[in-house]
Amino acid sequence: MIRGFGERWLVAAYGNAAWLKLLRPLEALYRRAMKRRAAAYRQGKRAVWHADVPVIVVGNLTLGGTGKSPLVAWLARHLSERGWRPGIVSRGYGGRAGQGAGYPLHVTAHTRIAESGDEPRMLARQTGLPVVVDPERPRGARALLEMGCDLVISDDGLQHLALGRDIELVVVDGRRGFGNGRCLPAGPLREPLSRLSEVDAVLINGKPTFEPPVGAWSFRLAPVRWRSLEADRRCPVMPLPFSGPVHAVAGIGNPDRFFATLKELGMEVRPHALPDHHRFTAADLTFDDGRPVVMTAKDAEKCRDLAPPGSWVLEVEAEPMPAFVEWLDQRLSGLR
Repeated sequence: MIRGFGERWLVAAYGNAAWLKLLRPLEALYRRAMKRRAAAYRQGKRAVWHADVPVIVVGNLTLGGTGKSPLVAWLARHLSERGWRPGIVSRGYGGRAGQGAGYPLHVTAHTRIAESGDEPRMLARQTGLPVVVDPERPRGARALLEMGCDLVISDDGLQHLALGRDIELVVVDGRRGFGNGRCLPAGPLREPLSRLSEVDAVLINGKPTFEPPVGAWSFRLAPVRWRSLEADRRCPVMPLPFSGPVHAVAGIGNPDRFFATLKELGMEVRPHALPDHHRFTAADLTFDDGRPVVMTAKDAEKCRDLAPPGSWVLEVEAEPMPAFVEWLDQRLSGLR
């Protein structure tokens, strides 16, 4: 069961609940503020820092999970295979490095979650590439350049306009789309849909249930392996390394997508949806029936020392369309 007003509001925004019409006056104020902010950067009233290397921004127009992090991981690995030395800069939502190591924070697989947040540490573990957390994206990007990176990927950086960019990629969830098409707080949009005409590419996670923007590409999140959280042992996706019903725990932006993936693998799922970036406790993972507990790679970063024996992580990887990969390589060839 999804808990918290924020999660209930998000469900309403994607379901076009009638009561959200009451918030449209606030939406108008929000849209006006966003327009003025963008104009300030465009007109030079607010500073924009441009790196001497290519910068790729991967972001969302909507609140809630879209599958952006697996795409960032794929992008980093792909570019590394093409001879680039990419690094990732992230806001590090949920982390508070200012009280510990300070910013910019170089994230590794051993960095404390309390400092880095869950997604940056997951990306560092999955890619083995430089990852820096800094709420001031230009400062974080400069740290990556000092580490020898020749390309910067800004994770969830679409609205962080202080960092100049060469390519903007917007990720959309194929099932939820843009919800009711309204901006905050009357809908799930961070920016108006007109923003799509300004970005370089739109990538849709899964088969869309809505009319996609012209020229949009699709990608899928493919389950690639199971990982035992207890022993760090890896197993193929099929056959399943356990049997019977499972407790599926998800503290991500779109837990239903995770539950649906498990069901597509033929599993009997007992879902437990928690707020995005949830601070897990052992009680969240404790059940009285001895059934296995399964979770996402993002949640596993926080649950390593909390999960009971028999807990498993489903690892997924993004698989973009070949046409998008060709387009991306061509765009970057002109930026070397």
